[in-house]
Amino acid sequence: MSKNADTEQDAHWMALALEQARQAQAAGEVPVGAVLVKDGQLIATGRNAPLADCDPSAHAELLALRAGARRLGNYRLNGCTLYVTLEPCPMCAGAMLHARLQRVVYGAADPKTGAAGSVLNLFAEPRLNHHTQLCAGVRAGEAAELLSQFFQQRRQAPRRQPPLREDALRTPEARFPPWPQAACRTWHALSELPALAGLRLHYLDSGAANAPAHGAQRCWLLVDSASGWSWRWRHLLPALASTGERVLAPDLIGFGRSDKPKREDWHSAQAHIQVLLELIDHLQLQQLLLVTQADWLQPLVQRAGPRCIGRLAVRLAPVPTAQAPWQAPYPDPGHRAGPRAFARWGLDAESAKAAAAPQLQLDDPASAHQAATWLRQQALAHFS
Repeated sequence: MSKNADTEQDAHWMALALEQARQAQAAGEVPVGAVLVKDGQLIATGRNAPLADCDPSAHAELLALRAGARRLGNYRLNGCTLYVTLEPCPMCAGAMLHARLQRVVYGAADPKTGAAGSVLNLFAEPRLNHHTQLCAGVRAGEAAELLSQFFQQRRQAPRRQPPLREDALRTPEARFPPWPQAACRTWHALSELPALAGLRLHYLDSGAANAPAHGAQRCWLLVDSASGWSWRWRHLLPALASTGERVLAPDLIGFGRSDKPKREDWHSAQAHIQVLLELIDHLQLQQLLLVTQADWLQPLVQRAGPRCIGRLAVRLAPVPTAQAPWQAPYPDPGHRAGPRAFARWGLDAESAKAAAAPQLQLDDPASAHQAATWLRQQALAHFS
């Protein structure tokens, strides 16, 4: 098995695979292309099409193998070489071995799912009854550049808002007050967590850009159970993040910028804790320190296990609910199912432990800076 051979012939066929990758990119798919060759003749081509075909198996390699098998009239592709711009995944590598390919040539390595040496190497597994020759790194720079450009453009493109569920409401963006510049750059939204079932969750994540290694440093999780949304933390968030620590402040479902189910019975401590747990998993957070005034969130600490180092019970100033910023998420009574449910079930109640703590003043940057200093002192005293 040769890993670095880059013959003129291999470079020629890989150029055709790269053209297939560009066609995939033009169609909005991840740019991966493949060509199947036998005896110096092009047999079939393939390019990524999972989105267009609604098919998780529609990888470039599999599409080329299927087309080649149909053309040759045999699912065994003896004597064939497959050229693909990206290291095959386990699914594709398995299909290549089943097809009895003589040789596989790929371009860029895939450190996340590569099954030809990066994560595992199915082609070198001695217990398998067929062994395919492998050649890596042919025109790897061009293939990697295509992928890099694609994902960079996708990150920079405006994200489409998820559709609103029929049983939920979404507050118009124009209702919300201006945010401090240091906080407003950190808004994120997602709806793919299983517990959300399509509801959109908004959260502030100010420290993510500062993290030297994703999830490696302490992360503050700020949850205000009295108001349910992150306006409370608009000054504290940048104050805590100023030292490079990560700070996360979600708008609970039914509050703030997050979607608001119309029915009060959506809300329970268990439902909100499950959403937060899945958010923690999704963001791969470690060294998590929960800051809240409510006891109903305490099970989050236990269920998060070693990812959460503890909870700081804090006493927050009463929410001035009559003031415009606090009214912003709720243009009419239909948007208030969350606050009504919290009031009925006592989820907005302050714990006895929080009542014994000094009241944190967070209404301006100076007081928030003092509160951040106190929180760090408490964290050092109780969780160092």
